[in-house]
Amino acid sequence: MPEDVEMNDSPAAAAAAASDAPAPAQSTLHHLKEIASVIEAGSLSKEVRRISRAVRLTIALRRRLAARDVAAFLALALSPSSEAFARLSTLVPKEDGSEMDVDMAAPTAQVSIKHGLPEIEIYCYLLVLIFLIDNKKYDEAKTCASASIARLKSLNRRTVDVLASRLYSYYSYVHELTNTLAEIRGTLLALHRMATLHHDELGQETLLNLLLRNYLHYNLYDQAEKLRSKAPRFEAHSNQQFCRYLFYLGKIRTIQLEYTDAKESLLQAARKAPTTARGFRIQCNKWAIIVRLLLGEIPERTVFMQKGMKAALTPYFELTNAVRVGDLELFRSVADKYSSTFSADRTRNLIVRLRHNVIRTGLRNISISYSRISLADIAKKLRLDSENPVADAESIVAKAIRDGAIDATIDHANGWMVSKETGDVYSTNEPQIAFNSRIAFCLNMHNEAVKALRFPPNSHKEKESAEKRRERLQQEEELAKHMAEEDDDDF
Repeated sequence: MPEDVEMNDSPAAAAAAASDAPAPAQSTLHHLKEIASVIEAGSLSKEVRRISRAVRLTIALRRRLAARDVAAFLALALSPSSEAFARLSTLVPKEDGSEMDVDMAAPTAQVSIKHGLPEIEIYCYLLVLIFLIDNKKYDEAKTCASASIARLKSLNRRTVDVLASRLYSYYSYVHELTNTLAEIRGTLLALHRMATLHHDELGQETLLNLLLRNYLHYNLYDQAEKLRSKAPRFEAHSNQQFCRYLFYLGKIRTIQLEYTDAKESLLQAARKAPTTARGFRIQCNKWAIIVRLLLGEIPERTVFMQKGMKAALTPYFELTNAVRVGDLELFRSVADKYSSTFSADRTRNLIVRLRHNVIRTGLRNISISYSRISLADIAKKLRLDSENPVADAESIVAKAIRDGAIDATIDHANGWMVSKETGDVYSTNEPQIAFNSRIAFCLNMHNEAVKALRFPPNSHKEKESAEKRRERLQQEEELAKHMAEEDDDDF
């Protein structure tokens, strides 16, 4: 029996259907206006967290930026007679007017932007600089970055510090892309001095990392260490900057043969880095693997099998295997096979240091396997390719005995190495030392976690209203949403 079909022609049904339809997407220009209103509110209320939120929103929006959006936003945010508008508008490429993105996608209230605020002006510099770098217009980006740095030198406002730290990073980044880092070293030092005088701790943190990166780029490790040791110290404000600082500190300590401190810094940097920063974590793991090998440790297999890192760490896995076996010939072949990779990672000089560790590991395996063996056989097993391998083997064995690497004696008359019986490790203090180091690590991690807790100011004095609670929850949701994009961009 045919069913009657009900026709919803009433106005109420039409209105309900319209409300169920998806809302049109807001244009990029509209999002930029909202970001500008957030910066304006943060400037007027002197709340730095609002400026940080605006930066996070911009990073999430950067993939959608087009020249027409940036040009339209500059016309709205800056006064047409201002020097900043005249400078920035010439750097943004012009597009066909017929393709202008009309901001009528969502029928929302118009957002007015107050002219003359330094935060809005600095944000315009940052927006144009990001757009030029993403479009690979490096010459124009260098011009924009230099102009923004000149403008920042005349400002001393805490609400500008977050934007300024981003500008410093992109200023150094664009010069690194054009291989002109040496030209800006003096400027970075002057900016660091200015940030110190202005008590801009986030700026000091950022600029110190940029200077360390500048020095390490040209292998100036001594100068980097002098700067690091004399720079003022304070509590870290940015997790990303603190991770970078630990990585640079680990590299400096490695070059200075302070392997224990270097290992701690590199592993801590790899742990603290966000999971989206895969390239940064790969670099930390590469250096940490080399440092652990230099310390005589063998990294666990799980280190090389981490998600997304297996291919990048393959050369270091084969190198670790050669060191573990103590095969000098295999070590040479791996070093030659991946020489280009090690040179690109700037770890080739460290791998040269590993040769002694390979010999010592092979000698330790020999001393465990044989109670007595001739020095000529030791030279043959270690594959020493010198003119007098027996004499070299004797000196290597003597040094290993002196350093405590093996427990043996040399019979010079017969040309033998006589190994002593292996003792019980549990009768020594080594287990206690190992447990103590693990306990100290756990306690240190707990203390750092407690220090990292943050609470809103005067939260214990005044009760939170319902409106403020809704605003706080909304900001926390936005922070969680955009955290991945921010971390990905930072690293």
